[in-house]
Amino acid sequence: MSKNQIKKDVSTRTRRGIIDLLKEQGGMDVVALSSQFSLSGMAIRQHLNALKEEGLVMNVEESRPMGRPAKLWVLTPAANRFFPSGYSDLSVSLIHSIKEAFGNEGLDKLLDVRNKNMQEQYLQHLGGISDIREKLEKLAEIRTIEGYMAEVKTQDDGSFLLIEKHCPICEAAAVCTGLCKNELHLFQTVLGNNVHIERGEYILAGGRNCIYTVRKNKP
Repeated sequence: MSKNQIKKDVSTRTRRGIIDLLKEQGGMDVVALSSQFSLSGMAIRQHLNALKEEGLVMNVEESRPMGRPAKLWVLTPAANRFFPSGYSDLSVSLIHSIKEAFGNEGLDKLLDVRNKNMQEQYLQHLGGISDIREKLEKLAEIRTIEGYMAEVKTQDDGSFLLIEKHCPICEAAAVCTGLCKNELHLFQTVLGNNVHIERGEYILAGGRNCIYTVRKNKP
């Protein structure tokens, strides 16, 4: 392999790494990216500019309590193609076809069947776990395998955040809101009645993530 090809491969891996990190962490400045990749600021800027030319990243400013706004790099919607899409085109086409053939009532019945099957699958993995934190960790693991890039964070008040950083069914959910509505019910069912779940940030509403707050019910 020639030196030029090796250099090109390294650049490709680095740029994909930047895309993955921005998806994971959200907006980051050049200094933070440089530390993650052990590269100079100049080298990182070259990669970012190349990604910007492809329409995959862009600059935004974030206000800070003191000093100038921070200049951050974030992904554009075009970067979603690097992450699982759940066969979005086919899913959207099928949703439209089901609506046309069976109406909204038929679509709702199909979603009920899908939700029931997912409940059974999730409960097989979570059924033997009693600790809510362990349940959430297992749920996040399952969702990550499905493409949602999920993680769990503990809050100071003892509640938990289930954070999903990617939505592999986003295009389908945009034309079928029942998919997202069913997910909230799905989580409540598999986590049990001893917790309360509510969704705050929401990707389809313009949020960067889908974030669910999970609190234990008072005895």
